[in-house]
Amino acid sequence: MTDPWRGDWQRLAGLALWGVLLGLLLDGIALGLLLVLSGYLAWHLYNMLRLVRWLRESKKFEPPEASGIWDHAFEQIFRLQQRNRKRKHNLRRLLKRFHKITVALPDATVELRPGSEEIEWWNNAAARYLGFHYPRDTGQRISNLIRYPQFLAYLHSGDWQREVEIPSPVNEDITLRVRVIPYSKNRRLLVARDVTRIQRLERTRQYFVANVSHELRSPLTVVTGYLETLLDSDDCAGQLGDQLRSMRSQTERMNRIVNDLMLLSRLESEDPQIDTAVVIVGSLIDTIADHARDLSGESEHRIRLEVDAQLCLMGHDSELYSAFSNLVFNAVRYTPAHGDILIRWEEAGGELVFSVTDTGMGIAPHHIPRLTERFYRVDTGRSRATGGTGLGLAIVKHVLLRHEGRLEIDSELGAGSTFACHFPLARKADCP
Repeated sequence: MTDPWRGDWQRLAGLALWGVLLGLLLDGIALGLLLVLSGYLAWHLYNMLRLVRWLRESKKFEPPEASGIWDHAFEQIFRLQQRNRKRKHNLRRLLKRFHKITVALPDATVELRPGSEEIEWWNNAAARYLGFHYPRDTGQRISNLIRYPQFLAYLHSGDWQREVEIPSPVNEDITLRVRVIPYSKNRRLLVARDVTRIQRLERTRQYFVANVSHELRSPLTVVTGYLETLLDSDDCAGQLGDQLRSMRSQTERMNRIVNDLMLLSRLESEDPQIDTAVVIVGSLIDTIADHARDLSGESEHRIRLEVDAQLCLMGHDSELYSAFSNLVFNAVRYTPAHGDILIRWEEAGGELVFSVTDTGMGIAPHHIPRLTERFYRVDTGRSRATGGTGLGLAIVKHVLLRHEGRLEIDSELGAGSTFACHFPLARKADCP
């Protein structure tokens, strides 16, 4: 028990004694106790009234003077007030600092009201890139101010893990990459970044690769022709046969790299067209499997097919052939002789799935996220020995993007790999 409580109990005991003495004087102990306790209750009610008045009058900071338990109560409340005001001050300072940081951000940032498309706040970059004006646009629906169809479809889709690129409403020469970030209780933050320079650099790179690849085709064709002629000559083939065959092998590899670069450049630069063609995937896989058996040759891989022949896909035949054949041929190249390769085409988990499973050496987990990068190789020496260009999985990734698909890689060292292409069920088509 604290000292204020002890003092209050002592005060109550003293009042009770005074009540008894008063009762003796009035010939009624109960009456004396009642009078004294009534006074004690009135004192508590008076202090309670002072407490309410003090809390209501926020301008008065110092606590009222009191005694006993009420002095202790006033003191504790006063300390809580001081602590609370200090916290509010720190919070206000942090909010001001956060506001200054967000205002200074180079990316356009817009805060939407909870569960709504109405704009609550934006920074200076949003005013610059999106054309918002204060106070005119406060409370406006963002869908009324940014009316590009691709943005509206993205905003209403609820799939905010991806991003969408739109021209700036202020200047259509500026390209913005927009992302919606949900946070807190049903709130959303819209962030738009200027990617105009990045796009220009990417286009320059694509043009450069396409032009260089195109220019390399002619000299490579000439070199290949001369090598074939020299190999057909008995004199040259006898003396320099090994060297000429090695040169022909390297020119063929260069031709494959050039062809893959040109295909990759086309996939990146061309806009996806509306898919109206029905691809007979079963027939496509049969053709790829025959080529894979030829590629296997003396390695004699066991290639098995589990194909739903009645399952067809809306898409582009040549692009899908490039993607699927790259996965199958990679399995042949990186699976030891007499290994097993399983090719599947099925409907599973609400998706259309093409998968290739092999019994190769597998891939370490830290390599998997980078496999679809251009020229990325897990084992450089082995890749070159097998004739790989390092562009196959990059081609697969871009073909799948153009077909609304995604690539999943499941691999374990020493236990083989599975490469699976997933397509949305909306691309399913009736086979002719």
